[in-house]
Amino acid sequence: MATATGQTVTVYGAYGHTGRFVVAELRDRGFVPILAGRDTAKLRALAASAPGLEVRPASVDDAASLDRALDGADAVINCAGPFALTAAPVIEAALRAGIPYVDVAAEIEANVDTFTHFADRAREAGAVIVPAMAFYGGLGDLLTTAAMGDWTTADEATVAYGLSGWHPTPGTRTAGTVSRERRSGRRVRYTNGRLEYHDTEPTLLKWPFPDPMGPREVIGEFTMADVVTIPSHLSIPEVRTHMTTEAAGDLSSPDTPSPTPTDATGRSDQTFLVEAVVRSGPTERRAVATGQDIYAVTAPLAVEAIHRILTGRTHAVGVASAGQIFDAADFLRALFPHITVEPLQRGTTAS
Repeated sequence: MATATGQTVTVYGAYGHTGRFVVAELRDRGFVPILAGRDTAKLRALAASAPGLEVRPASVDDAASLDRALDGADAVINCAGPFALTAAPVIEAALRAGIPYVDVAAEIEANVDTFTHFADRAREAGAVIVPAMAFYGGLGDLLTTAAMGDWTTADEATVAYGLSGWHPTPGTRTAGTVSRERRSGRRVRYTNGRLEYHDTEPTLLKWPFPDPMGPREVIGEFTMADVVTIPSHLSIPEVRTHMTTEAAGDLSSPDTPSPTPTDATGRSDQTFLVEAVVRSGPTERRAVATGQDIYAVTAPLAVEAIHRILTGRTHAVGVASAGQIFDAADFLRALFPHITVEPLQRGTTAS
């Protein structure tokens, strides 16, 4: 991966589980993180473990504090959920500061809000806003876009998540609660070219994950942020996501503990295999990515995005998903060794 030359990036929510990974990745890549967030004590504790980094407390209900947090920064990464509460205020501050904004939101409704409320303003200002630049939303969109290749349309896209398990962070649980409340407990899917809320019970399917995972039971239409990012720029009327039942069970259980670090970088032993499949008629194209710890890999996704934005390697302005604004295949290759992407399989006939 290419390194930066001392550019500053404000990390809002720097002391959170994902925020810490982002701060570490920024430093590894040659950026200078500015530590921002609501809890001054937690910011100072983080700064004590990373000497030389500036602390800038800021609250989303205090625009002046957000302006101070972004003052002089080259970009901002928002890692503070629930994004239903934080995304809009931090985006507003980024627009006032004239700097790019990236977040790691997995909340479907929060991402819809970003596209809905900021698309016109950001485009008119020539600003760059990339929501869901994370494991959910960003990675699936990049894989799907890469698999599409020269196709301009497809009949359907499926992103199947093969997780060995899922120990959710407190932030993940809070975000999930906020999303469920916003949709009144209903489920959501992307069908016939639009988001649809419904009360249909989920179905169990057998998904033929490639090796080393192999076939696994998944919950069909376990809907993630990909149903916002993929259709935002690809002409695909049916977009669905599936999740291995073990991981879904871990997430739904109130007794599942938070992730436990198992190496020097703070990663857990969780592994994943993500398969994106696009179908046009009887023909399928696919892309597969494997790696370790869904929270940890969000950091190189977000930081690589910032690096490409600041070096002008983008295809769009305004609010744009990862697959729209970046060269998807090249971006995925740049993530090695954090994520391993199998060679794209093209032109297979659907069974």
